[in-house]
Amino acid sequence: MTTTTGTSAVTRAAGTAHTRIEGREKVTGTARYAGEIPFAGLAHGWLVLSTIARGRIRAVEADPVLAMPGVLTVLHHGNAPRVDGDYTGMLGRPDPTLLVFQHDRVPSAGWPVALVVAETSEQAREAAEALVVRYDQEPHDVAFFAGRPGTYTPESSLGEPCETEKGDLQAELAASAVVVDAEYTTPEEHHSAMEPHAATAHWDGGRLEVVDSNQGSMWVAEELAKLFSLDPSSVRVRSEHVGGAFGAKGVRPHQVCAVMAATLLHRPVRVVLTRRQTFSLVGYRSPTAQRVRLGADADGRLRAFDHQAQSLTSTVHEFVERSADPGRVMYAADAHHTVNRLVKLDVPTPTFMRAPGEAPGSFALESALDELAEKCGLDPIALRARNEPDAGPVSGLPFSSRNLLACFQEGAHRFGWADRDPRPGIRREGRWLLGTGTAAASFPSRAVPSTAAVTAEADGTFTVRITAADVGTGARTALTLIAAEALEVEPARIRMKIADSDFGPAMIAGGSMGTRSWGWAVAAAVGELREQLALGGDIPPQGITARSDTGAAIGALANKERHSFGAQFAEVAVDVTSGEVRVRRMLGMFAAGRIINPLTARSQFIGGMIWGLSMALHEEAVRDQASGSHVGADLAGYHFAANADVPLIEADWVDDPDPDDPVGIKGIGEIGIVGAAAAIANAVWHATGVRHRDLPIRPDRVLLAGAGAGEDGTG
Repeated sequence: MTTTTGTSAVTRAAGTAHTRIEGREKVTGTARYAGEIPFAGLAHGWLVLSTIARGRIRAVEADPVLAMPGVLTVLHHGNAPRVDGDYTGMLGRPDPTLLVFQHDRVPSAGWPVALVVAETSEQAREAAEALVVRYDQEPHDVAFFAGRPGTYTPESSLGEPCETEKGDLQAELAASAVVVDAEYTTPEEHHSAMEPHAATAHWDGGRLEVVDSNQGSMWVAEELAKLFSLDPSSVRVRSEHVGGAFGAKGVRPHQVCAVMAATLLHRPVRVVLTRRQTFSLVGYRSPTAQRVRLGADADGRLRAFDHQAQSLTSTVHEFVERSADPGRVMYAADAHHTVNRLVKLDVPTPTFMRAPGEAPGSFALESALDELAEKCGLDPIALRARNEPDAGPVSGLPFSSRNLLACFQEGAHRFGWADRDPRPGIRREGRWLLGTGTAAASFPSRAVPSTAAVTAEADGTFTVRITAADVGTGARTALTLIAAEALEVEPARIRMKIADSDFGPAMIAGGSMGTRSWGWAVAAAVGELREQLALGGDIPPQGITARSDTGAAIGALANKERHSFGAQFAEVAVDVTSGEVRVRRMLGMFAAGRIINPLTARSQFIGGMIWGLSMALHEEAVRDQASGSHVGADLAGYHFAANADVPLIEADWVDDPDPDDPVGIKGIGEIGIVGAAAAIANAVWHATGVRHRDLPIRPDRVLLAGAGAGEDGTG
């Protein structure tokens, strides 16, 4: 049989709304997640975490627990298998947080100290809660505040410098007619994905098989192979369905524990984290303390730009929340200075969390821009337009595309910005003060080399295999549409297989780079396949397969500033009697490359904006200074926006295809949260005349600050 592709009616499959391919399975419960897949002889592991914040393990009293019903083993530093502590991780250095049970040191509260494995999950939990661990406790330090002793500037992070300088900052500040010098803080925040972290490990014919919930199956497979000194080809990781990730579902201690236990017991072992355990085991967003100094001429043109950001990290592994980075691309100024500083504390290691750096950094930066607009007597949008750069303000590189002003123009029209009275504290409905605010958004647009395979089957369908991860974003559907468009066939003829490390190297779902990187690889593989099909002939029973590797093409890209951009708008009502802040409506307009599936893309934008609302008004993890542990490490004590908190939210986009991407994609997963909190905070100022520089904007802070205090009021 000869298979041909194509009708013109389907050449634009991408760009049209399409429901999720796996949607029916998810809503009917037939889509199985990592913690639900059955295995014969499955045993269950339950982690025991440290109750001290610093010290040493003196003893693990395992014998009484081993006598409990169903208990199979208790792993701890005295008996656990050794792993390679000198391996090189994905970020180019070992990750000590994965060296589970390798020593008796406790560097933070919630550090894994034992794993109890039993026949059932209930037996494992009961035994784990009965296990007695004795410690030699040492004094700890978990206090984070601006400029505290021990703060330092790392040389670099993720290959980028932590500090950049251009021009004479002090001279330009001194010559400025208007200066803003303000400090902002954001609290510790957590990912809180609906699906818990879960991993099941077992050996099959000498090969390690892991079924997991993660953001990159190849990433997990490679790290486990290095840790356990295995040939990479002898490790397979699958993660077909993931119920949320946001940066937390990388390589974590529970996967290492599952492999250890499965190796010792010669049977499948599953380790599932509890909600409370995720607060210390899977990373979080560091709190930040930021100082922004802006110097401008009387007409609002920036002369000086200074953004200094401080975050925390653990004593065992360095992670930088790069909050000062957004200003490096956002606004032109004669002198530029940005720096990301760190302080090491006795806390778990932070990690990437939706829009790492940009989310907290945009709150400080875009709030400061609003304060500058107020001092200059300018409309906030006009001020941003006045400082629009022609090239990267620090790098000097050209932008691949930059349609920020188009976002503001269209957003202002739809939001009714022209009718806004710029004076704060003017609009009122009974006890409610009303205000509107805006903020800009940006997020880097990158691609990472990836591989894919596309097979033309004898039955006229096509099978795509790529180690992509759909963490709830709709990536599986977007890739299907990309393949269908490239092949000029209906999406129904595409079988999309993802999240299996056997499919070869591919980018993880992170950094808004997933779909762009995978889509590039799929399009390239389809191009190779079409060349083979053009030769004619029948499709053999095993099909015809073409493979791609985008490494050379991505490596050949010209050096440019590549970013998505957006404009956020918010209207709030502030109750002067209770201090409650209600967001009444939000609008986000984005320039984020070609939109592959408008249905799921809009959902991603709105999801990010809701998270920004949550960040502005609700989210705040509190660490007890005495114990070093969290207060309320659960979804009862850690508040985020619920349905009643979320108003009408609209998201849309302007035309913005990336000319250097074969599909035109930039990436949308994270930009929705960027600037959203600042837009809400700016709206609160417009409603009350009081500037809140500390998140979240809680009712008690609103009441303590008062309303109508003028431009110098702070929250």
